[in-house]
Order: sequence, then C-alpha cells, then structure tokens
Amino acid sequence: MTSDLLNLEGVTKSYASSGLLARKTFNAVDEVGFALDASRPEIFAIIGESGSGKTTLARMILNMVPTSAGTIRFRDKALATIRGRRARLDFMRQVQPIFQNPYEAFNPLKRVDRYLYATARRLARVGRTEVDRVCDEALRKVGLSLAEVRGRFPHELSGGQLQRTAIARALISGPALLVADEPVSMVDASLRMSIVDLFKALRDELGVSIVYITHDLATAYHISDRIIIMQKGRVVESGDARAVLDNPQHPYSKLLKSAVLSPDNAETDEKVADPSVLPFDTRTV
Repeated sequence: MTSDLLNLEGVTKSYASSGLLARKTFNAVDEVGFALDASRPEIFAIIGESGSGKTTLARMILNMVPTSAGTIRFRDKALATIRGRRARLDFMRQVQPIFQNPYEAFNPLKRVDRYLYATARRLARVGRTEVDRVCDEALRKVGLSLAEVRGRFPHELSGGQLQRTAIARALISGPALLVADEPVSMVDASLRMSIVDLFKALRDELGVSIVYITHDLATAYHISDRIIIMQKGRVVESGDARAVLDNPQHPYSKLLKSAVLSPDNAETDEKVADPSVLPFDTRTV
C-alpha cells in the first residue's frame, strides 16, 4: 500500500482528428504525472489557458472519461478497475466535483434543496429524519444554512450563494478530495476571493485535499500549496506554488505571468479580485 491519496503516472488522453489526407491523433493530455499525499491535505493547482488539457485531466481524475495511457490511482486503486454501481458510488463519496458554472450545475426548474436531499440519501446514506441535519451541517461549513436555501430555485440565489451551495453539496458525503474546475470564473469579482478563502478553510479545518483547476494565477498564488503549469497537454513547470509563480523558469510560465492585467486586457479582464495577492506589481505591466 502507498501513502498517496491520488497518484497519476504517465497519464495520456488521445483523440482522433480528420485531416485532408489522413486520420490523425492528438494528445489532449500527454504523459502527466503527480501525486497527493494522503497524510497531508493540500490545494494542488493545475494552471493553463483554454486548450491546455487541464479540464480533460480533471475529467479523468473524476473517472468521467478513461485514460488512453497511463494510470490514475485513488487510495491505491486504479480508476480503470472501478466497475459496478456500488464501486462507483463508493468512489463518488470520496471524490467530488465542483464545476465552473453553478447555474449549469442545477436545473433551473428544480428547487436547490432537492439536490442536497438527494445527495444526502444517495451518497451519505442517511434516513429521512437525518437529511435536514446533514444538509444544514454541510451548508454551514460554507457560510449558509438550510433555512436560507430551502424551497428556493437557482435563480433566487446569487452566483456566490449558488456556488457555495454547490460546494456544500459536494461536502455532504464527507469526501477526501474535491476536484474544482474553474470554480470562481463565473462568480462576480467581488465574491471570488471569499470562495477561494473557503477552499483554504476546507483544507485546514476539514482536511480535504483540493485539485484546483484554473487559468487565474492570482488565486492560484493565494491558495495553492503546489502547482503544475500545462501547455498543449504537457506539464511545462511544477513545484511549490509561490516559488514557481515568483520566479517562473519556462517561457510559457513567464508569458502567463506577464499577461495578467496586461494593457490588452486590463479594462475588460476582471479575473483578479484582489491584486494584492499577485506575486508582482501589476502597475508596471
């Protein structure tokens, strides 16, 4: 047995594409490897622009799509060996997703509390008399309560409240790992840092590890313990978050850093909610 919570070795995902003369393949994810220690909860950031392969990698970690090559293990069990309803539910209890757009995570015609109740019954396996308590406890961990969301539809909650509710839903089963794919990119800039700080609290107070997928260097710098930077499916730089972002070595990493609040996007890009967390002075960019 290993002490790894999550272990990726040579993980590759290939897709076919049709050319003019022949059918070709390309690697959306190309031989990626890293590990999370089961004894030390951490926030591990996967950073890259659109098309870098980070979301494909997240979907493989969540066992939503299979790898083309390489192995992903969770608590020493290869994800490719997880078969059958019972095994899949057990994996889902331990590894939970948080998606980019909270409004797409909830059916607009369905009350939000219905999702919480269903998760409590299915994954936490609690009876009807315990459902309210379990859901309220999860909501209180993210600064809400069941009274605030009971009977309400998604459009009746703010984006920040809805994303917090989505995080609470993920916490109901008591997971060891959250996989958060761009979880603050659809939230108002004024609320982003509060949700980012919530992830730090979940790590520190609940002992939950988080794979944090983002293109936002500022939030990654603020909360991450370690990072990898991906370009075209490959890891181009990795290490301690602040060490890498303070002094990036790879040309692509340097480009990402220099692009934050550049003159081309400073007026339109609101990704950085708190410029004080940046590892450089944006006034000189």
